[in-house]
Amino acid sequence: MALRAHRRYGEIMQDVEELINDHIVHQKRGTQGRSKLKLLVPSVGVFFTPILLEKAFQFQDTERRISSRRFVAPSFNDIRLILNTAQIMGIIEEGGPPELVTFDGDVTLYNDGECLTADNPVIHRILDMLKRGTKIAIVTAAGYLEAEKYHGRLIGLLEAVNSAVKDGILQDPVLLVVGGESNYLFSFDVSSSHLLKYVPRETWMLNEMKAWSEDDIKTLLDVAEAALRDCIKSLGLSADILRKERAVGIIRSNHPLAGRFTREQLEETVLVTQQVVEISPVGSVLPFCAFNGGNDVFVDIGDKSWGVLACQNYLGGIPGSRTLHVGDQFLSAGANDFKVFTSITAKHRKDFIH
Repeated sequence: MALRAHRRYGEIMQDVEELINDHIVHQKRGTQGRSKLKLLVPSVGVFFTPILLEKAFQFQDTERRISSRRFVAPSFNDIRLILNTAQIMGIIEEGGPPELVTFDGDVTLYNDGECLTADNPVIHRILDMLKRGTKIAIVTAAGYLEAEKYHGRLIGLLEAVNSAVKDGILQDPVLLVVGGESNYLFSFDVSSSHLLKYVPRETWMLNEMKAWSEDDIKTLLDVAEAALRDCIKSLGLSADILRKERAVGIIRSNHPLAGRFTREQLEETVLVTQQVVEISPVGSVLPFCAFNGGNDVFVDIGDKSWGVLACQNYLGGIPGSRTLHVGDQFLSAGANDFKVFTSITAKHRKDFIH
């Protein structure tokens, strides 16, 4: 029974892989709208690399014994890990290890709301990548204007890289921090007091981003704030509005009786706010991201796909096929890693370490 299931699962993965390969062929011809996969899944996007599903299934079946289970069908986690493995295999087969690896912060590298401390095992893996010449970027929703605050959140990694540079283990490592999804850029700098140097917007923003007017940004945030206030009232949330330069959101009130928001409250707030902004006139002019942060909801100007694109451009034009993003939020609504191409999803930092 296990052998039959193993063979059948492998055939299914091979069939889907062939659909993706057919779509890639159409992409190269400029006829992706006529691919079989596009007809089956109209929302399918661009593939930058092959996705080696059958080979990835063989590996994960050995690890997780998927085809040996009699009563438990392949789960979401099984599929997620197969897709992660298939993506990594595709990148490596296409041209070796990626040139740029970008990471989400909360939940991916460290627990929600916490910091990347020196005892975190992901630091050694990131240092290994830097030693091999891979460029690293932390692309986070946290939007700060001051390097000091990012230093506090990423202190373990920044101090470890600094020590490696001083000891001669690393030479000129490329480590970037993109804040507010795609609104602030800092670069690792040993001579800076907080090991991060602010990079002026005009030196890294894409031409499309430079066209985003301040008036439109204010208008979009005003629309989002009004929608958030309506949700606070209609859902009875103990929440305060937090308005930033390029973001607005709700956070838990500091009232002593205020409790954590429920998942349902957060998701409802995201979906309502997203829809209100989308149907507004400015919603079709500016890209934005509405997401559930675990115990808050924020609307940011831009999203992580713009943040990754800006990193690629700033570093000399690294293509999508040589870039890998690691995040935890890949649902189509209320998630801020969803739009990033060439991605893998990590439910916890243990996934990344594995």
